[in-house]
Amino acid sequence: MSDRERIGKPMAHERNTETTGKPGAALITGASSGIGEALARIHAENGGDLVLVARRRDRLEALKHELETAHGIAVTVLAEDLADESAPRRIYDRVKRDGIEIAFLMNNAGFGGLGRFDQGDWSADRAMIQVNMIALTALTRLFLPDFVARGSGRILNTSSSGALTPGPMQAVYYASKAYVTSFSNAVSEELRGTGVTVTAIMPGPVDTGFEQAAGMGKLGLYKGASSARTVAEDGYRAMMNGRLEIITGMSAMQRVMVQLLPFAPKRLVLKIIHRMQTA
Repeated sequence: MSDRERIGKPMAHERNTETTGKPGAALITGASSGIGEALARIHAENGGDLVLVARRRDRLEALKHELETAHGIAVTVLAEDLADESAPRRIYDRVKRDGIEIAFLMNNAGFGGLGRFDQGDWSADRAMIQVNMIALTALTRLFLPDFVARGSGRILNTSSSGALTPGPMQAVYYASKAYVTSFSNAVSEELRGTGVTVTAIMPGPVDTGFEQAAGMGKLGLYKGASSARTVAEDGYRAMMNGRLEIITGMSAMQRVMVQLLPFAPKRLVLKIIHRMQTA
């Protein structure tokens, strides 16, 4: 079995009880839409309680009502903007104050943008770094000691297939996702034998609404994009199995291209990606 497919069984604390087999509570960021919302639905369908984090309280409240009614679970809503550097601490403190034991941390919140770095809005790029990298790292650092002390826990960090190469016209976004994958892989190895796992999910183009917000919907690479539900299912399964990482949401041709990336001249790869991402 390869290191990418290292398997770990859910520990006792990752289930509500040994008898019910239901998963423990999951905290999911970016839960109001896309992959985050899909992850919330999957966890609820399995009987797990939820702490949902996103900026849009109205979307979270609607999802809370739906999932509690349909699945008989408890859902806590935290309306937080992870671009605020104090948000991770507020989230952690609120969870601890409410006595919620988090068994699964799913760092899914993130956003991107399209355009030349020197011509872009620095405030937007800085916020992207805060959300995609710093908030993810802070939340992991806050919850991880509890997981290790308990001897169980699952962390799922949403990266991107863009982590595999630099991304001209999305320089900061691709770099942020390279960080997420590298960070996740390194911490996963540090935690070997603790009962805690860290999984990075690296989706290809996904139909989430993210691409429209980032101005990328008109790019050809988003034609035939995978559904958020399909990607979330792959990521959730990989997390539950303790896998190191998973690449998902790609066509057969895209998978071949990914396999060839390490062998292609970098200048050529950069040129191709630049063309793909220039409207």
